[in-house]
Amino acid sequence: MIHTSDTFGVLREYEEVVVTGGAGFVGRHLVTALSRLDKKVTVVDHAVLGEDIASLPGVRHVRADLRDYGETLLALQGADAVFHLAGNASGTLSVEKPRHDFHLNALATCNVGNASLELGVRRLVYLSSAIVYGTPQHAPIREDHPTGPFLPYGASKLSGELTLRSLHRTTGLPAVIGRSFVIYGPGEDPRQAGGEVSQFLRWHLNDLPIPVVGDIDRKTRDFIHVDDLCRALITLADRGTDGEIYNLGSGTDVSMRELAEAVTRATGRPARLEADNSSLEDSFTLVADISRLTALGFKPQVTLDAGLTALAEELGRFPELPTAKAVFRREPPPRRRLAASPGAAEAVASC
Repeated sequence: MIHTSDTFGVLREYEEVVVTGGAGFVGRHLVTALSRLDKKVTVVDHAVLGEDIASLPGVRHVRADLRDYGETLLALQGADAVFHLAGNASGTLSVEKPRHDFHLNALATCNVGNASLELGVRRLVYLSSAIVYGTPQHAPIREDHPTGPFLPYGASKLSGELTLRSLHRTTGLPAVIGRSFVIYGPGEDPRQAGGEVSQFLRWHLNDLPIPVVGDIDRKTRDFIHVDDLCRALITLADRGTDGEIYNLGSGTDVSMRELAEAVTRATGRPARLEADNSSLEDSFTLVADISRLTALGFKPQVTLDAGLTALAEELGRFPELPTAKAVFRREPPPRRRLAASPGAAEAVASC
C-alpha cells in the first residue's frame, strides 16, 4: 500500500492526474494510491465508479470514448500527468474481435499520446504488457528482447508503444512505458481475469481440482501483486526516463506446480491439479529482468505467499468460479472462391 510518507520527488509537482481506465482492476488500485498521495485524480472511464473510488477525496469521473480524439482532448484537459491504463486487456477477445481490440488499444493510445502532446502534459505513463515479447527466446527477459506478439492483443499494445516512442523522438513527448507481467490481487473480475493466481484460488476454494492448461512444470510465470504494480507505475511517473521501456514484474518465475504449492500454504489444504495438455502453446518461461526498474529505487514488497493468503481471506469460501478462457486461435471465415476469368477454359484447353 502506498502512503503519503512514501518518497516520490518529482511526483509532488503533479497535482492534477488523469487515470484512463480508472474503474478497472488495476485502475481502481492506482486511483486509491494516488488519492492517498493527495493528488487530484480524474478517472476517465465509460464504466460506473464503485462507491469505494467515487467517495475518495479529490477524485472525479469523466466519461469519454478515447477512440474519439475530441473526447480525448476534453478528458485530459488540465492534466499534469496521465496514466494510460484504458483498453482491452483480454487476449481472447483480441482473437475473436481483432479490429475492436486495435481500436481500444492502438487507436486510443495514439489519441492519448497526441492529446497529451497538444495539452502540454508533463508526464505520460503507458501500461503495456509483456505479451509484446511473444514466445520468449531466453529468460529472464530484458527490455531489449525481440518483440514478436502471437496475439492481436500483443500487436495492438506494441502499436501503442511504437506510437508513443515515435512521438517522443520527433516531438519530445514525455512518455514512459511499463510492460506488466502477470498481475494479481483483490478485485479481479473472474469473468474476465485470465491470470492463474486468482483462477487457481477460486477453483481450490470451491473444493475443486485446479485445471491447468499446458505443462505443469515447464509453464512458469512472473506474478506481480497489483499493489506493487501501482508502486512501479508511480515510480515510472516520478523517476522514469522519457522514451524508455521498463519491465514491471517481481523478477521471480513460478511454475504452475509451485503456484499450487503456494495455494496449499495459503489455505492450509492440499491443492489438486488437473493437467490439460491439449494446448502447450504457452508452456514457456515468462519472467522479467527488472534491473532497469530496480535502478529507479523500486523493490517488490508483496511476496506471493503473502499476496495469496490475503487474497484467499478476501475471497472466502466458495467464491464465484472463473470463466475466462485462453483462446489462441479461431476458425477463419470461409474464403471466397476466385471467379474464373473469361476465356480461362479455352486457354486451358489449348495448352
